Amino acid sequence: MSPTDPPGVPASEDAPVLVTRPAPGICQLTLNRPDRLNTMTHQLVTDLHRALDEVAADRDVRAVVLTGAGRGFCAGLELTGYGDNGREEEMGRSLGALDRQREIARLTQKIHDLPHPVIAAVNGPAAGGGLALVLASDIRIAADPAVFAVSFIRAGFSACDIGTSWLLPRIVGAGHAHELMLTGRRFDAAEAERIGLLHRVVAPADLLPVAHAKAAEIMLNPPGSVSLTKQGMWASLEMPSLATAIEFENRQQMVSAWTEDAAEARAAFLEKRPPAYQHR
Repeated sequence: MSPTDPPGVPASEDAPVLVTRPAPGICQLTLNRPDRLNTMTHQLVTDLHRALDEVAADRDVRAVVLTGAGRGFCAGLELTGYGDNGREEEMGRSLGALDRQREIARLTQKIHDLPHPVIAAVNGPAAGGGLALVLASDIRIAADPAVFAVSFIRAGFSACDIGTSWLLPRIVGAGHAHELMLTGRRFDAAEAERIGLLHRVVAPADLLPVAHAKAAEIMLNPPGSVSLTKQGMWASLEMPSLATAIEFENRQQMVSAWTEDAAEARAAFLEKRPPAYQHR
């Protein structure tokens, strides 16, 4: 993936993850197994890891939109087979299963740690691992037919999976999270918006335009400032005190204040013109 890739043209139409550039600065990652509601297989997970690694290193990317092809976002693990049978043959059942679990769970951490903000554009069902990808994103927008479920517990596993037990209570509060995780029930986009899981619910035709517009709104700010803000907001959720958070913020302010883009932001504001950032 490079700045010269034609926007909107994937490397392969049948790839499990499509990487496109709908507009300058915006990278869209589309989970692409529409006939299976974009369920997670070894190949899809591997390709998503690769795409996230490339995006993380690309300084021309300013925001990422994560969505699904067809009528689903991601319905979780592919129950008919993950597609890595050789792993357990090589490592044994227990260690092989743990290695697979870690491979999937690292997606949550990778999205969480990405320097660019991630906007989840949830076009349909997001369950299990699919919900975890939504939770790991920074801004969450959904089409009104979207439905959500923790779902792991309904399959006989713990509901604490792929970062959900850490992320969900921090986004919707412990009370809502406990109820959703202990029941594993489905809930619709309207409820998800009401409890704070979603920033906005829109009509299906408006989903990607709204997500792209939100990315463009973020890009009005200096890229370094955006990256520091994403890092700082998530880090503050783990800090033990207000004093610790303020001390961390003080350092962020000093780093951002002396960037060339900070001077450009101030000049553009005073001159009433669009800023031209250099990511410096």
